[in-house]
Amino acid sequence: MAAESHMVELGTKAPGFRLPDTISGKTLGLEQVKGPKGTLILFICNHCPYVLHVLEELVRVGKDYQPQGVGVVAISANDVSAYPEDAPDKMSQLAREHGFSFPYLYDESQATARAYDAACTPDLYVYDADLKLVYRGQLDGARPKNTTPVTGADLRRALDCLVAGKPIDAHQVPSVGCSIKWKSK
Repeated sequence: MAAESHMVELGTKAPGFRLPDTISGKTLGLEQVKGPKGTLILFICNHCPYVLHVLEELVRVGKDYQPQGVGVVAISANDVSAYPEDAPDKMSQLAREHGFSFPYLYDESQATARAYDAACTPDLYVYDADLKLVYRGQLDGARPKNTTPVTGADLRRALDCLVAGKPIDAHQVPSVGCSIKWKSK
């Protein structure tokens, strides 16, 4: 079922976290993944067709902006008992196959996804050097069933402004994707 980003208020401080990285096996926190110019946090998962449709561009964005001082991290919070393809071993496999240049963290408790008010995959958050939210929106207008090319235009525009120290347009379009698969209580 498709869901949209909740569009958290701009200026909101990034919540801290400590989560296991499925690639390195280390536990990483926000302090370890943040960049000197800003930080891009991607809530993704392995099985979502919306994520799979744009995954190569997300990887390119990471490789393009990390050298410019932007920290990048991906987090999956899906309930793996209901969606075993999103389990940590499958996460590390996907990251290796697609050449992730950034950590892919597993949020088993789902506390981090809740703290960020993440709603869908992909859900994208850009924070400035002070860890204040400056962008939460779509990668671009591409969707699995439309013909819009995957370019990353919206996110890249925001990251270009961030790196250049310019203001980011506050008019932002919500990301659309699969709803996060929350655990039943």
